[in-house]
Amino acid sequence: ATVASSSPGVAAVTAVPPGKAQELVSHFAQSASLPVELLATVYLRALSGHLTTLRYINAFAVGGGVVVEDQPDVSAVLSAYNQQGDPTLYEEYYSGLKHFIECSLDCHRAELSQLFYPLFVHMYLELVYNQHESEAKSFFERFHGDQECYYQDDLRVLSSLTKKEHMKGNETMLDFRTSKFVLRISRDSYQLLKRHLQEKQNNQIWNIVQEHLYIDIFDGMPRSKQQIDAMVGSLAGEAKREANKAKVFFGLLKEPEFDVPLDDEDEEGENEEGKPKKKKPKKDSVGSKSKKQDPNAPPQNRVPLPELKDSDKLDKVMNMKEAARRVRLGPECLPSICFYTFLNAYQGLTAVDVTDDSSMIVGGFADSTVRVWSVTPKKLRSVKTAADLSLIDKESDDVLERIMDEKTASELKILYGHSGPVYGTSFSPDRNYLLSCSEDGTVRLWSLQTFTCLVGYKGHNYPVWDTQFSPYGYYFVSGGHDRVARMWATDHYQPLRIFSGHLADVTCTRFHPNSNYIATGSADRTVRLWDVLNGNCVRIFTGHKGPIHSLAFSPNGRFLASGATDGRVLLWDIGHGLMVGELKGHTDAIYALRFSRDGEILASGSMDNTVRLWDAVKAFEDLETDDFTTATGHINLPENSQELLLGTYMTKSTPVVHLHFTRRNLLLAAGAYSSQ
Repeated sequence: ATVASSSPGVAAVTAVPPGKAQELVSHFAQSASLPVELLATVYLRALSGHLTTLRYINAFAVGGGVVVEDQPDVSAVLSAYNQQGDPTLYEEYYSGLKHFIECSLDCHRAELSQLFYPLFVHMYLELVYNQHESEAKSFFERFHGDQECYYQDDLRVLSSLTKKEHMKGNETMLDFRTSKFVLRISRDSYQLLKRHLQEKQNNQIWNIVQEHLYIDIFDGMPRSKQQIDAMVGSLAGEAKREANKAKVFFGLLKEPEFDVPLDDEDEEGENEEGKPKKKKPKKDSVGSKSKKQDPNAPPQNRVPLPELKDSDKLDKVMNMKEAARRVRLGPECLPSICFYTFLNAYQGLTAVDVTDDSSMIVGGFADSTVRVWSVTPKKLRSVKTAADLSLIDKESDDVLERIMDEKTASELKILYGHSGPVYGTSFSPDRNYLLSCSEDGTVRLWSLQTFTCLVGYKGHNYPVWDTQFSPYGYYFVSGGHDRVARMWATDHYQPLRIFSGHLADVTCTRFHPNSNYIATGSADRTVRLWDVLNGNCVRIFTGHKGPIHSLAFSPNGRFLASGATDGRVLLWDIGHGLMVGELKGHTDAIYALRFSRDGEILASGSMDNTVRLWDAVKAFEDLETDDFTTATGHINLPENSQELLLGTYMTKSTPVVHLHFTRRNLLLAAGAYSSQ
């Protein structure tokens, strides 16, 4: 306990661990002449672990009595714990409130109905905590059917907590008790509720509202049922409006400029493609896409990024040549889809990634192996042994070819090292490295020159569900069962940043195209955006009704798409911190999302064995992102999923686990055939 005494009789108390109760009370006894009753109350409450929100007791001995100064909600907290409420009346309290809300005007009813779930959970937990087991059981049975369908999974966990002991080790419930459930309610609805509870002297409910809920009150019209339903459903309610106010630099960094000599470029063409290139008239500084700096972009050196190597420059040139041949997609011109089916994958395919230039594909498997395939005629080769390398002429033009050992050429390389299923894989942008993360709690970095493991990064103590390289290489992110995401650099064995805030597993991680931000999706049904520079959470997006398994940033960096087990794809405007679209159509969890190279089309892949293509241009074109919408969160989502859906492509029996657009906008999809 931290106890500070500024003058006799005044003490400030913050969170008290139960074991510290005696010290606390002895301090009170010395610092002020407090009456025995108050000391006893403080002592008992501290013992039961309840004294967490008692911030200030300004107590003065006045003629033997005690005056508790009117500090915010202190008197309420004390009175709440003097009589914790008659357990037999809990059902009556709840049904009284339910009757009041159901009989209130339509405009308030939708908003006040948000109270049902958090109150139900806290009242049930309070009954269990105070060991009124039969009352808790009857309370649960009577009211659990009234809760919204998207809380079913949470209620299943709740129903198994029937004794005080069960609550000790249960993290979900711990979170629920410690983090405040956020509700957004208009001022009118809030006043109505407050008046009702105070008239009815319904202290029990009012205390829970004050202690465990955070009510974000806004001025203006109450929200409709549809508007509320779009945003709720996460483990801790909605995001506070403050949470999405910080400025986010969502623009792209300026591409470096470099000159490409004419003849080199032609040789390059001969080597790579085996046929001479058509000459292009434009030759000055390839590599400068736009000369102007994007006004929404972060300063170029805000986050230190690795220097471009010569090989990276060559790759950029190749990339531009490919881009010149890119197909412009749109509703009239849909991409071809090439599906890589993993047959006989009896090891259980758990992760897939494709290199940016679409030359290699990797699979992570439940038998703890990582398998890398070449999908071009060029086979995978390892570097020669040290003895052989010493014989090579280092000045020769084709030294990079000569160092490769032809004897090792094969289509497939298997990487052994993990001791549990591999849940995430990611190629580095320069194709020299590969990351894999596993149930064994480690992230491994593999060399694609030698096909051996270079480093094992240990930091997560539990399964690691996803990992991804930054678009500039060097940095990577991982997220796992320990509910935090970590950002690493390949040459540091400890994380550079730890992003903590999710209330459940971090199930997927993605870097923003400018590498200054990281998005994480979680089983707490929220998406968070983190600032790499300082580790702060700058956006919290709520609205999904199930764990989130896929994320994709639009190529221009302005938008984020997220897919979850609820079968919906939600679209977010990062700058304004708003949901701007909902794509319905899938009937199962969405494990893959990818924007086409120019952002015209969003592809989604699901466990329902389909790939769906959506019109991203239309989805984002006329957005209502005025100040009013941003301030109140009154979002009006158009019901236009059917208009935006451009095509649905079924596989025979293959859930889609990965999607990738090639540099020319051919869509590659991957999954393992399942016979059942």
